[in-house]
Amino acid sequence: MSSRETSPTGTQWSVSSGPDEFTVVEVGGGLRAWNRAGVDVLAGYSADSPCTSGRGQQLIPWPNRIRDGRYAFDGAERQLPLTEVEHHNASHGLVRWAPWRLVDRTDTSITVGHRLFPQPGWDWHLETTTMYAVTPEGLTVTTRVANVGEKPAPFGYGAHPYVAIGDAPVEEVEVQIPAECFVEVDDRLLPTRTTSVEGSVFDFRERKAIGAQRLDTAYTDLSVVDGRWTITVATPGRAQVEVWGEAAAFPWAQVFSGKAEADQSGEHGIAVEPMTCPADAFNSGDSLVVLEPGQTWQGVWGISPR
Repeated sequence: MSSRETSPTGTQWSVSSGPDEFTVVEVGGGLRAWNRAGVDVLAGYSADSPCTSGRGQQLIPWPNRIRDGRYAFDGAERQLPLTEVEHHNASHGLVRWAPWRLVDRTDTSITVGHRLFPQPGWDWHLETTTMYAVTPEGLTVTTRVANVGEKPAPFGYGAHPYVAIGDAPVEEVEVQIPAECFVEVDDRLLPTRTTSVEGSVFDFRERKAIGAQRLDTAYTDLSVVDGRWTITVATPGRAQVEVWGEAAAFPWAQVFSGKAEADQSGEHGIAVEPMTCPADAFNSGDSLVVLEPGQTWQGVWGISPR
């Protein structure tokens, strides 16, 4: 474990176990880097750099966007700060830049925790713990979120890992997304409807190259095997990587290729984001979780190089 008090992401907690080395950061409690046998599995960032493009961050208490930062819950209107000014949205929750604490560290795992308190536009108390653990299969992430307040709370969760693709052109990277439906969005990246992938450019049920298609797309109705869905990223000259999620906890997944393009700074990668709900769920109610006082939600997802 190492400490970098002047790092933009605070203290750095690291584990080296067999072929694996990974680092979790204090700011946001996210996964900054992971390599196996010296090869980057994730497109992360250095300890001396700030987190950009949501790399490895946890998206709590909602993933993606809320239109105008405004929503109603339990009979009251609420207004969140607008964190995506360009599109006039509240984006990716309230814990991305908050300090997290170290809860536990073993030879193969790091567990971090955070308590979310009421603030403008948010009236509830949530206690979160997230454990990152490596096994021969890969990396497994287990998050538990408890409503420790006295009122029901709206809730959503997302994770934002980027699978590293090295120097490969994004057009040559192959993905397989075994989903029957995707979300169409407007120019503010907010949902307009959920529709079948059949006959669309967003149909990646069979593995194929991304090509000229830019993905920033939420998928649902994912094929499930042994309780999990699996999305595959296959890069020429690199190991195939599978991102998986427990289907009961994560009925949605977002795939984003925009940070893999040649003119993007930082490590190039394809984001595969397990999500409990799509964008603007606080308004649509689509897959929105309501945590009752004392109730705990749990979700498990992971990444497996092959």
